[in-house]
Amino acid sequence: MLAPCDLVPSIQVSSPLRRALAIFVVLIPLATGPAAAQAFKFSQPDESDRIENEARQDRIADQLSTPCRAGLKDKKIMVVIGERQSNGVIAAQQQNYGRHFQAINSRLRGLGLKTFTPEEIRRQIAQAEIDAYFRNDPEAALAASRRLGANFVLRGLISSQATRNPMMAVNQVSVNMGFTLTGSNGRVISNVDANSNSYAGADVQHMALTLVNEKADEVVAELYSDYCNNAGLGAGNRPAPK
Repeated sequence: MLAPCDLVPSIQVSSPLRRALAIFVVLIPLATGPAAAQAFKFSQPDESDRIENEARQDRIADQLSTPCRAGLKDKKIMVVIGERQSNGVIAAQQQNYGRHFQAINSRLRGLGLKTFTPEEIRRQIAQAEIDAYFRNDPEAALAASRRLGANFVLRGLISSQATRNPMMAVNQVSVNMGFTLTGSNGRVISNVDANSNSYAGADVQHMALTLVNEKADEVVAELYSDYCNNAGLGAGNRPAPK
C-alpha cells in the first residue's frame, strides 16, 4: 500500500526560487513583528536643530521687515574690511578682502541700500585714509567720507586667537568678525559680531570668509534693522559734501 506522501507528485524547485522563498520567510517576522520593526527604524532627526533653525529664520525675517524710510535708502554706505594681525597692526588693503566684501555688500544691495564698489572707494580714497577708519582717527575718516560722499561707513574687522590643543597636539584658531556701522560723523549706529568655532589651521582669511558666508544673512539682517531704527536723518547723517 502506498503512503499518502507517495501520492503527491514531487515538485522540482530551482535554486534561485528556493533562495527567494527563504528570504521571504525570513522577512515575514520583520514586517509583522513590532519589536523587530522598531529595531530597523531610521533614527529621527534632531528636533533641537530644527527648532533652532526655525527660530533663526523667524528672527531674520522679523529684522528684515523693519520699516525703513525711503530717505535712508537713498543714503550711500561705504563698506571697508580689515584684519587685526598677530602684532596688533590692522591690515586694510581692500583688494585682499574682495570675497568678504561681496558677501556683505551683495546682501545690502539686495535690500535696496546703496553702497560703493571697491573700485569707487580705491579711486577716491587713499590707503592711508582707509587705515584711518581702523585707527579710530575721526578727523581723517570724516575727511575721507566727505571726499567720497559717504553718509555711513560699515567697518568689518577680522580678528583671531590661536590656542594649542594639548589633547590633539594641533593649533586651533578662533575667528571673529566685528561689524560697526557709523554715521559720517562717527556716531555708532550698530555693532554686530560673528564668531566661529575653533579650526585647525593658520589661514585666517579663508576661515573668516567661511564665517562670513555662514553668518552673512544674520549679520546683515541685524545691521539693516539697526540702520532703519537708529540711523535717522538728524545732524551728522545729512548728505556729506563732495
